[in-house]
Amino acid sequence: MDDIIKVDTVSQYNALFGAETLHPLISIIDFSKSQPVRPVRMNIGLYCIFLKDIKCGNLTYGCSNYDYEEGTLVFVGPGQILGVENDGQYIQPKGYALIFHPDMIYGTALNQHIKDYTFFSYDTKEALHLSKRERAIITDCFDNINFELEHSVDTHSKTLIVSYIELLLNYCTRFYDRQFITREVANNGILERFENVLDEYFQSEAPQTTGLPSVSFFADKLNLSANYFGDLIKKETGKSASEYIHLKLMNLAKGRILDTTKTVSEIAYELGFKYPQHFSRMFKKSTGYSPNEYRTAVKSIKN
Repeated sequence: MDDIIKVDTVSQYNALFGAETLHPLISIIDFSKSQPVRPVRMNIGLYCIFLKDIKCGNLTYGCSNYDYEEGTLVFVGPGQILGVENDGQYIQPKGYALIFHPDMIYGTALNQHIKDYTFFSYDTKEALHLSKRERAIITDCFDNINFELEHSVDTHSKTLIVSYIELLLNYCTRFYDRQFITREVANNGILERFENVLDEYFQSEAPQTTGLPSVSFFADKLNLSANYFGDLIKKETGKSASEYIHLKLMNLAKGRILDTTKTVSEIAYELGFKYPQHFSRMFKKSTGYSPNEYRTAVKSIKN
């Protein structure tokens, strides 16, 4: 399964599974009625939402594998690498897929905020696990879209189909919020590891050699996608991951500013700032004082 095929249209995707194309820009596939799946990897130019009924093969996503099971939703956005592995055997999967081309939502309100649904770039291990009630809601959305696809296209078709897609995505946002809450213990473990990686980074020589760390840097260290990591931090702390990193950075800076043997520029470089002026602006925005003003104010209080 070394070759990667390019799949940019709904009809191309349908052809892989022997599914009928009812609409050039959107399709719902019932895998129990499709032809048996062969191992394949795709560079996909579509939005895909997969709902599995039973454990059936491994979904590969980038370089990762995920053995997804009943009641699981997996989201894939355009430009990602998607594949199915099943030990070289042709098998009959069960479940559903909603596939739609970006042109399906072009010119609609959904197109303006599709990037807000960050789970399209989550890793497969960050899939959405549904309760029975949640699964019923998702299948209702699938059924409503399929109803529109099986009837003649009219002036209302696109509006209704896109509204059902948006409704489905909004429900998924709610269900992910629930999943973040029900996995609070695991999330606290991730927060603790995040704190440890933050401490290790700033206690090392990395800031001087690498500079200020990015959200992606910490997500990689924690084996999470950047969007999932950012959403988790936001849900758990009320702050974005960038805000959380900056808060940690400024707390460190306040301690180091009190070391009068070092200049503000030296402290800025130690913390990873390329330009001391950038450090001074961030420090003042955070504390209300410039670094030198803060140093003087604290010194006067101690005296």
